[in-house]
Amino acid sequence: MSARYAIYFAPAPHSPWWEAGAHWLGRDECSDVPLRPGAWQKFSADDWRALTAEPRRYGFHATLKAPFRLHPGIQERDLLQRMQDLAMTLQALALGPMQTMPLGNFAALVPSAPPPELQAMAKRCVIELDDLRAPLTAEDLARRELESLDARGVELLQRYGYPHVLERFRLHLSLSGVIDPATAQRVIAAWDRPVAQLNAASPLVLDRLCLFVEEGPGQAFFRIADAMLQPCAKSRTPGLRAAP
Repeated sequence: MSARYAIYFAPAPHSPWWEAGAHWLGRDECSDVPLRPGAWQKFSADDWRALTAEPRRYGFHATLKAPFRLHPGIQERDLLQRMQDLAMTLQALALGPMQTMPLGNFAALVPSAPPPELQAMAKRCVIELDDLRAPLTAEDLARRELESLDARGVELLQRYGYPHVLERFRLHLSLSGVIDPATAQRVIAAWDRPVAQLNAASPLVLDRLCLFVEEGPGQAFFRIADAMLQPCAKSRTPGLRAAP
């Protein structure tokens, strides 16, 4: 089975938001090195490992284009070039204050008031790279639980390979897998002070597109390259860089 790729946003490695998120999940997605959880997380080791197991495999990130296989004849270098080309036409976005909240049956970090340009940016990532995506397999459809989707969700899944796109997109950085409401509230409480401190000291800027790869089914996703967006006041110089 071929590798799957994804276009994510992830904070710069070793930046304050990355340190908080990567240590919460317990993994450096660039090197696959395990990380110790932050002292503020307030869960037992077993509970922490269980609630972060699913997002740990993907790394601390927000999805812009969900995992997909490359169309036959397309190489990783082609995807890298297209991602860089797209990034050079996008402007970095200050996401404003972040907050922790339940989204369905998991907990995530989300912008309190998403900038209006965010939806258009996500749409371009989905649509303008979609010619590189191979058609969904039966395994892909089973993973997306087709029977649980409404008609629009099925339409989006079949057209773009993922149901939570276009008007159904919501930027979020997952902090847990499936958890019960009481555990979700414990996650929110654990993040309350760190989020407030990060919002005050290091406001989060979506300043890059990040290429992640899953080499085989069920394996961890690795962050292999960042393509910087055109700068806003708090973003960095644009260009393509390998993730350390």
